[in-house]
Formats: sequence, C-alpha cells, structure tokens
Amino acid sequence: MTTDVNMTKDTLDLDDLRAQWDEQQVKLAGQRVTDTQIPQWTRSETDPWKGLVRVGGVDVSFLKEDPSIAVAALVVLAFPSLKILHQEYLQIRMEVPYMAGYLAFREVRPLETILDRLSQSKPECMPQVILVDGNGTLHPRRFGLACHLGVMMDLPTIGVAKNFLNLDDGPLLTLAEVKRRAKENLDIKGDSFDLTGESGYTYGVGLLTSSGASNPLFISPGHRISLEDAISVVLACSIHRIPEPVRAADLLSRQYIREHLSRPE
Repeated sequence: MTTDVNMTKDTLDLDDLRAQWDEQQVKLAGQRVTDTQIPQWTRSETDPWKGLVRVGGVDVSFLKEDPSIAVAALVVLAFPSLKILHQEYLQIRMEVPYMAGYLAFREVRPLETILDRLSQSKPECMPQVILVDGNGTLHPRRFGLACHLGVMMDLPTIGVAKNFLNLDDGPLLTLAEVKRRAKENLDIKGDSFDLTGESGYTYGVGLLTSSGASNPLFISPGHRISLEDAISVVLACSIHRIPEPVRAADLLSRQYIREHLSRPE
C-alpha cells in the first residue's frame, strides 16, 4: 500500500504541496484507530505482556556529504529481552523537501517499502508494534509520521520524538512552557505530564524514559494503540533515554551509512 500524492518537488510549488498534503492528512486521519489492537497481545492481570514477543523500530538517517541520500532502517527486537532478531535497510534518494509538520511525505514511502519487503520475505519476523522516530498525534493536524505509517500499513505504531513540535493550541503547548513543566514534573523513569491544549485534546505526553536522562521524550499514539498503552510499551523498551527499537534503528542506519556510503576522508 503506498501513498498516492505526487511527491516530486519539481512539478509542484510548496504551497500546492502543503494544500495537497493537508487534504490527504485530514482524509487519512479519519481512518486512524485509537484503541489498542495489537495482534496476539492477550495481556492479563498476572501477565501484562502475554503474547507480545516482537517490537520494531524505524528510522531514516542521512548521508552527511549529500543529505539527499538516506538509509531507512527497520529493526525487529524480541520482547521483553530486547535482543535484535532482524534488520532491514533501504538506500533511497530523497526528492521531497522537508517541511515541519509534513515529515511523513518525506519518509513514509521508504518505511512502507521496507516493511512490505519484510512481510513478504520473513512474515514471521514482522513486529507486532512499531516505534517510529517521529510524532504520532502530537502534530498540528493530529496525524504525524507514526499515524501516517500505521494507517497506510494498518500496523500498530507509536510516535517517539526527541524534540517538541510547537502546536497552536494554547499557552501550555509552547516550547518554553513544556520545558518548564518538564523541569517541574520529571524526576524518575516513568514520570510524565500531559500535552493537552486549550481545545481539551491530549496530543501526547512528555515522558522521562530513564532516571538518568536530563530531557523527556514526547510520546504519542500512532495507530491501533491507546496513549496509555503507548506509554507502557515505550517504558518497557527503554534502557537509555531512547527506547531500544528506535535507538537500534538509528545506530544501525548510521553504521550502514559509514560502512557502505560515506566517502573516506
């Protein structure tokens, strides 16, 4: 399943792209499932993780010498051990300009491709839930990269963002206020604060994923998972500040670039 929007920057100016992308995001947002539907996860009071055995992480890294060249990485880890089971890489050339709030239209196609490839070659390795380096509902149109990828692939996804994306929904969602609340509310692993706007909508949370971390991550549901369960999965996957699935995808995609694409100095 692929996105059907024209994605070459040569044929459309940026205003046309934004209008087209806005329309598609609004349309796809209506297909997002907000409750948890993770295959085989049949949790119980005695075993909250029963049936959850594989988690995935995806990331896209760019070649320093030529930012138009990138590598998409998918890493599948066993749960709860977090040992790497499988790795997939895809080298790509980016033709879509980056614009804040529209990351999905730059990165979703290669991520779809790499997931499709795994589902066809080794379906037994497909992750039951995917942690995405990007936002889910923590987004101006409540439909970031994690939502987009999840809906397009109909897979459970979680948005894991290192930086806060400013939202136009009241004074509590400014960067300065979020920094203040993080300093005031976060001390140990698992501490969090809601990111709720004047509209009353909760976009996600600021979450401390490691007691040794100085900054939170910004967690939001993508598709087929609730915010509460997204937080639980992220914490269960976190040893360091960055949850292991995303951390592994980031580190291994950068390693792939160093070994296969970077020019020797």
